[in-house]
Amino acid sequence: MVYLVFLGFFVSFLGQLPLGNMSFTATQVCLQEGLRSAWRFSIGVAIVEMLYLRLALTGMDWIVRHRLWFVALGWVTVVMFLVLGILSFVAARKQTGGKKALVLNNTVNRFALGLMMSALNPVQIPFWFLWTSTFIQTKLLPVDDFSYSLFTIGAGAGTIGGLAVYMYGGNWLVSKMNTSTQTLNKVMGIIFLVTALIQLWRMLFRPWI
Repeated sequence: MVYLVFLGFFVSFLGQLPLGNMSFTATQVCLQEGLRSAWRFSIGVAIVEMLYLRLALTGMDWIVRHRLWFVALGWVTVVMFLVLGILSFVAARKQTGGKKALVLNNTVNRFALGLMMSALNPVQIPFWFLWTSTFIQTKLLPVDDFSYSLFTIGAGAGTIGGLAVYMYGGNWLVSKMNTSTQTLNKVMGIIFLVTALIQLWRMLFRPWI
């Protein structure tokens, strides 16, 4: 069952690597205010990420018990992974620079800032809904609370790990941001497309397994 921690870590870590508001803000907090503040910010982000993941898993638990919804979600997953893969390649092609970070000229505690920014970014719910539905269908993620807890712990650690890349990369990431983002978007695009093809094969030949 320990593999569930690594599985959650791997998915969440990869999800944090493409440049976004959270990762760039973690970099700027580190550069302007030091590692301690950046760690507070990252932990705040991770806590909300874990809460959103549990919401997604709770929804999946109901769907798994209703087979027609389970099959319908399987087809939705195929489409969504294809769309995300295509959008990742489009983003890589059009990438010309990094997004602006949140202005840091305020007195908000950086842990609270991480909580707020992550809470206002509910895109994590469909992200985790897609991945957890795939893992449950392939039986990599058992449908029980203990497995969910291990997976969630790994995901939280993966979120912090992904943000730590930006925190410790600091100046290098800022100077290489355009190239790094293009490469990461391409890698994520490949992962999404491969996953979509695997899921498509399952839906065509083994939709109930």
